[in-house]
Amino acid sequence: MGVREAAGANLVRLPMEPLLILAVTFVLLWVLFIRPQQRRVRAHQALVASLEPGDDVVLTAGIFGRIVDLGAEEMTLEVAPGVELKVARQAVLRKVEDATEPDPPGDAEPAGSDDPGPAAAGPTV
Repeated sequence: MGVREAAGANLVRLPMEPLLILAVTFVLLWVLFIRPQQRRVRAHQALVASLEPGDDVVLTAGIFGRIVDLGAEEMTLEVAPGVELKVARQAVLRKVEDATEPDPPGDAEPAGSDDPGPAAAGPTV
């Protein structure tokens, strides 16, 4: 009877290990793949919901333009003076920020810094 009891104890313990490995694998897949994708989808939905006429945007096809009119599912985009395209709102990749905005004060170094650099040192003899 000792052999039969030992075999029974092994049968009870074995099924738990594969279940634990399966659970750990699922958690790793969730953290590495599913959760980041859900964040990207939510961020894109928030971007599409925040669009307003006058915003400069880039479409997924690489087309730059300014939003003229917004509908529930589509929008009109002006890509050149007098040229308008009707596109899906979901086709927006990102908003274009103006690069001509001035930098906030205190972030950049002033033009006349203390270190003149090698060009201002003059010729060496």
